[in-house]
Amino acid sequence: QLQASGGGLVQAGGSLRLSCEASGRTSSDYTMGWFRQAPGKEREFVATIRFRDGITAYGATVKGRFTISRDNAKNTAYLQMNSLKPEDTALYYCVLGRRLIMSSMRSQSSYGNWGQGTLVTVSS
Repeated sequence: QLQASGGGLVQAGGSLRLSCEASGRTSSDYTMGWFRQAPGKEREFVATIRFRDGITAYGATVKGRFTISRDNAKNTAYLQMNSLKPEDTALYYCVLGRRLIMSSMRSQSSYGNWGQGTLVTVSS
């Protein structure tokens, strides 16, 4: 089960931090991250991190502005979002996948667990 928090309303140029905690049974080799979906658009890969070694991947539209990190002891991933733009407005879904290789980390189908979604709204 995934428990996400941290969304909200922010002005353009501002920052927000999302958190996602995995509860229940987790293996030692899992990857957590976020996808997002804006109204009328397809779901988009944002960022992901593999917990056993810290390997990360970012979507092209957020690279350099967003940073993903993890706390292994808390089974929690964090997404620090800086320099937010109105086009970052979307529903952000926390995801968890197990035993992922690097080539599969950006694919939606690699993630078997999805959170309910956290709304991030960036005003201009």
